[in-house]
Amino acid sequence: MLSALTLVDMINMAVGLLTIGLGLLGWLAPRWTMQQLDMVAGPSNMAYTEISAVSGCLFVGLGLGAMILNEPLGWVVMGIAYAGAAVGRVTAIFRDDAASRQSWTFFGSEAALASWLILANF
Repeated sequence: MLSALTLVDMINMAVGLLTIGLGLLGWLAPRWTMQQLDMVAGPSNMAYTEISAVSGCLFVGLGLGAMILNEPLGWVVMGIAYAGAAVGRVTAIFRDDAASRQSWTFFGSEAALASWLILANF
């Protein structure tokens, strides 16, 4: 018998879809993604494969995995991944003097998603 979706389930699914959507942009539009992130490719164009892999398919896989499993631990793992991104970003903001509105907005988004996914599903 199918159970009714709770508010937590619906928000989790929305975060999963958002994660997949962001991943699809990184995977299928790496040049556009790099422009948005103020990044440029070097002579080997390795940057495009890095964006496709790390800002792309990694997010697609993370979102799909959590949605397919639809278990609290799957959502917590996604939250830990977002927490790792937030820690890396805030570290870079201070270490590399990279504070900007965009950097802080991305950090806030990552920290908020991490907080939701971990606290609502743990």
